[in-house]
Formats: sequence, C-alpha cells, structure tokens
Amino acid sequence: MANPSSPEAPLPVGKVSQLIGGWIDRLGAVWVEGQVTQLSRRPGMQFLTLRDPEQDVSLSVTCFRAVLEPLADTLHEGSRVIVHAKPEWYTGRGTLSLRASEIRLVGLGELLARLEQLKRRLAGEGLFAVERKRPLPFLPGCVGLVTGRASAAERDVLEVARRRWPAVRFEVRNVLVQGPQAAGQVARAVRELDGHPEVDVIIVARGGGSVEDLLPFSDEELCRTVAAAGTPVVSAIGHEPDQPLLDFVADLRAATPTDAAKRVVPDVGEEQARVRQLRDRARRMVTDLVRREQSGLAGVRSRPALAAPQRLLDERGAELTALVDRARRCLGHRLDRAESDLGHLAERVLSLSPAATLERGYAVLQRADGQVLTDPGVLDRGERLHARVAGGGFEVTVD
Repeated sequence: MANPSSPEAPLPVGKVSQLIGGWIDRLGAVWVEGQVTQLSRRPGMQFLTLRDPEQDVSLSVTCFRAVLEPLADTLHEGSRVIVHAKPEWYTGRGTLSLRASEIRLVGLGELLARLEQLKRRLAGEGLFAVERKRPLPFLPGCVGLVTGRASAAERDVLEVARRRWPAVRFEVRNVLVQGPQAAGQVARAVRELDGHPEVDVIIVARGGGSVEDLLPFSDEELCRTVAAAGTPVVSAIGHEPDQPLLDFVADLRAATPTDAAKRVVPDVGEEQARVRQLRDRARRMVTDLVRREQSGLAGVRSRPALAAPQRLLDERGAELTALVDRARRCLGHRLDRAESDLGHLAERVLSLSPAATLERGYAVLQRADGQVLTDPGVLDRGERLHARVAGGGFEVTVD
C-alpha cells in the first residue's frame, strides 16, 4: 500500500507507526519455535522472550496466565517451545511482539509436561497421600521381585537380601523394564504377586536410565495397580535423582535396588547384636532393680524395730515395770497419808467423844424417856433418873 511522502511532505512518526500496525494486523496467527530466554510471571499477563540461537534473533511474547498454567512446573528458561501466536504492533512504543494463545514444549519438555499433568491428577485423587502408605513387615517370609531378566537389579537385590538374611525366599517375575510393553507386564506381575498367599512384600526394581527409559514406570495403569494392591510395594527404580510416578504411589521409595533389599530384609547380624544389646539392657535393669530393692530391704532391716524386735518389748516391759512401781509407791504414799490422817482424826474423835468425858469422872443423867438432863430446875422430888458413868449405869432418885 503506497503512501505519498516526500522531503517536502514527510509522514509523522505516529502515522508511520499506525501504517506499520495496520500492515501487521493483516497477518494471521503463526506457529513459532524458539528457546525461552526470559520468563516473567505476573498475576495477570505473562511475559517471555523467544530466541533463535542460530540467527541470534529474539521476539517478545505475551500471554494470559491460563496459557502458561499447564506448564508452570516444567517451563523454565532454556526450554524449547512451539508457540501459536499472532503478531502485534504497539503503536506508542513502536515495538513488535507476539500474543500467544497456546504454548507447547518440544520433545522431552512435552513428555515431562504430560507426566506433570498425570502427577497432579493422581495426587488430586489421593494416590500419593502419606496416610495410605502401608508399613513393611519386619521379617518377610517371602519377597516378590518384579525386574528384568538377568539384570543387575535382580542380582543386587537377591545377593544383598540373602547375605543379610539367608533364610529369605523370593518369588521372582521377570518382565520387560523398557519399551511400550513394559508397563503392562510390570502391572500384571504386581497383580499376580499381590494375589500370591505367601508374598509379604513386593519390590519393583530396575537400574538407572534416561527419562524415556524409565517412562513405563510412570504409566497410569501401573500406578493405579500399585495403589490398589493389598501387599506393600517398594519402588526401586533407577538411582537417587530418578523419580518416576511409581515412587510416589509405592508404599516405600528406595534409592537403588540395593537399598530396597536393605530396607525390606533385616540384617541377621544386626538383629542378633540388637537382641544382645536389649538382653544386656534388660539384665542391667533387672540387676539394678534387685540391687536397689536389696539396699532398701537392708535399710529397713537395719532399723531397731526389725534389727532387735525384742528390744522394744524389753523397753516397754521396763517402762511398764517402772510405771507399776511408781503406781505402787504413789498408792502406798497415799495410803500412808490416809492412815496417818485417819489416826489423827480418830484421836480427835476419841478426845471429843462423851466416853472420854465419862472416863474423867463425869456422868450423864437421863430421864425415863431417854432425855438427857441438863437443867436441874425441871426435876421433881422423888423422880427417878438413870445415871451413866464410864463403868456402866445405875438408877438414882431425886431428893
């Protein structure tokens, strides 16, 4: 589209910017591949920069939060992505950017994104919950092992387990551990061992590998099979950095197949040493208890009440004898004082009695009716009286 302009009639900058925007608006949405070099997440609009490493060209990309949310855990700086976007021209700043409506990770990134989505879905259903994890038996009589045929993982598990506890038995199921059929075979082997009446715990083991090699152990069917199993399942896939989804569903995650054997089967030497330690500890506790009780009993026996029980009787007998003697002395003293008082009283009574007066020559005159005569003026001549003296009595006549 031609626009007339000349040195005498130049176009303003704003007009040129509008014309460029109009031309760009006629472009439709395009698919663009590039590498993320800058990533800025904000509450509303998201910003990133796509770079072409070969031609050293970069473009700004904007999108809404919902476009990036499915890739939140897997998209980072350095990821290669394919973006479906429409070119936009910002007239005021004179800059070009892409408004993205869809973002896809390329190759491994896309695979990790799908695994992350499956991981979130299984976690939302509670398959990774800690409370559903089952404890492993202390000493399994039979261990189920799902692993590759003649693999290093199988050899490590069997050798380490039998070296730790020679009596342990295994039910081994050799399956494919890599490729499109591996997940189904592993799931069938787990179901078979779960239904075995003698299997107490199941180990799913494989050596390390790339993300693609370990992909069967992130299969949804296998994860649900392990979650539904009634027998505890131990995941021993790869090495420490490897974490397929089976690790989150299993009841226990082991870092390596060797670590799985150590966690499932106890070491007979360690258990014997632990038994000896517990026995020695119990013996020391019992010995200390008996020693404390003996010391307490000796302390009780050393008390006078138990050391010489007759001594208390002797002391109480001596106290009783002293009290009896004291009571006897007190009673004797009181009787002596009473006898002395009685003698004094008797002497006073005798000294004051009429008989004593009569002994001194006095006489008592009584009328016939027994009345003691004290006044001679009441007597009549010839009246007969009774005279009482110390030696007896006689009759007298008043003259």
